[in-house]
Amino acid sequence: MPRITPVDYKTLLKVFQLYGCQYKRKEGSHHVLIYPGAKRAIVIPEYDEIDVEIIKNNMRTVGMSRDQYFELLKKV
Repeated sequence: MPRITPVDYKTLLKVFQLYGCQYKRKEGSHHVLIYPGAKRAIVIPEYDEIDVEIIKNNMRTVGMSRDQYFELLKKV
């Protein structure tokens, strides 16, 4: 299985929106998305490269598997 590598924030926003997250708002340099059934919001900072730990934490919050992440990443 391939490793999760850092991606830019625009790509990550598209991946989570394809998964079903809804764009809620932007606070400063952070984008906030909500996912139905999630306990908390997904926060994506405006970085050129989002750290892998942030990606994994957001995936865990919405219940996205690694396979689903890579499938959506191919579509973007």
